[in-house]
Amino acid sequence: MSARFVVTGTDTGIGKTVFSAALTLALAGVYFKPVQSGLEEESDTDAVRRLTGLPAEHFLPERYRLRNPLSPHRSAELDGVEIDPARLTLPRVERPLIVEGAGGVLVPLTRRVLYVDVFARWGAPVVLCARTGLGTINHTLLALEALRRRSVPVHGVAFVGEANPDNERTIAETGAIRVLGRLPRLAELTRERLAEAFAENFRPQDFAA
Repeated sequence: MSARFVVTGTDTGIGKTVFSAALTLALAGVYFKPVQSGLEEESDTDAVRRLTGLPAEHFLPERYRLRNPLSPHRSAELDGVEIDPARLTLPRVERPLIVEGAGGVLVPLTRRVLYVDVFARWGAPVVLCARTGLGTINHTLLALEALRRRSVPVHGVAFVGEANPDNERTIAETGAIRVLGRLPRLAELTRERLAEAFAENFRPQDFAA
């Protein structure tokens, strides 16, 4: 079976879509965003398609497309939609599969089901994206605790942002977690620069099947 990774974050807006694009490009994988909240601007699938330049067969359609840029449970309610977590299954594909969650680990999909509950059912290794700046230690350790309490396999932490060696070291040591690398904020966000930055800061063997 090809490699499968679930990309989640310690919060929203931390750069996990850009990291997902970099990982999809590096692995020539298939990108899947099961639940998209917010349709007024570019969707995450559209953003990853634009950033990677990969052809259509590298992208799967979302199971739910919700209009408002809110937590999925609330966006679904406003759209008059009920998310059925049972529909959120991992597709079988011939290439590495990169699945991006919504927001952070404990984001509600419904009033009763959190995204982490679906992660636990999937059983696929999670890459936790985290900021490097102030507040990241607490947020990252809390996310790791939530994942581990539900026996979700954590592949490692991928930092996004400017270098902060002590924060990165503290999280690695206190959280007893592997640091996969750090993707810097890129002033020029192009396919070429994204591929270069990933190659400079991550090891391909860490994402092998």
